[in-house]
Amino acid sequence: MAGTIVVLGARNLGGAIAEHFAGLGWKAAAVARSPESLERVRGLGVLALQANAADPHELRAALEAAAGELGGLDAVVNAVSASRASGGPFGGGPLADADLDAFRGWTVAVAEQAFVFLSEGARALRGAGGGSLIQITGGSSRRAMPGKGLWAAGAFATRALVQAAALELREQQIHAALLAVDATIESPKTAAFVGDRPQESLADMGEIARAVEFLVGQGQRALTHELVVTPAGERWVP
Repeated sequence: MAGTIVVLGARNLGGAIAEHFAGLGWKAAAVARSPESLERVRGLGVLALQANAADPHELRAALEAAAGELGGLDAVVNAVSASRASGGPFGGGPLADADLDAFRGWTVAVAEQAFVFLSEGARALRGAGGGSLIQITGGSSRRAMPGKGLWAAGAFATRALVQAAALELREQQIHAALLAVDATIESPKTAAFVGDRPQESLADMGEIARAVEFLVGQGQRALTHELVVTPAGERWVP
């Protein structure tokens, strides 16, 4: 059954999710800061809302606007890349070489944005009578890797926050779930560094959108609170 959905993030994965749901007949909105990203989803028939998804006041206003424009709210999906690191190695680098700026950019910023999404999303869905909160993250939410401990710390915190939300919101008919994509996602953003890796080792944005559809479509008698997706060509770690 079609409903109303708001996706945080409009470039790449967020845009693909909004497009997927619009194609299913859902009323969809996308929240982003970049006018270019918003223009793309606007061309797909998706309501484009300019806001900073890491700012609780801006996100609250955007969710209220979406509910008003779309005539309700059934699901909110967080597809934002929340790290705010400037310079330095990807993931933060070795702990002995990292500094507080790296920690704040790779760890604090990620956890903080997940908190804003969950708290404001829960308030919005509580006012709508229930719905789904889907937080997308990566394989670092499952394990740390050398040189990427700061990034993993933010992802671990995100996972803990989703678990708390799932426990707190179940009785309010709000389904909170973590969707962990344990692979590099194939997109214009990652094209520069995936090289000639086979497609089978990269996650497909359309398949991720279908995983979101699965989570959003679950009934109260069979809820998934954590879902991990891994491409066949990528190493799977139990």
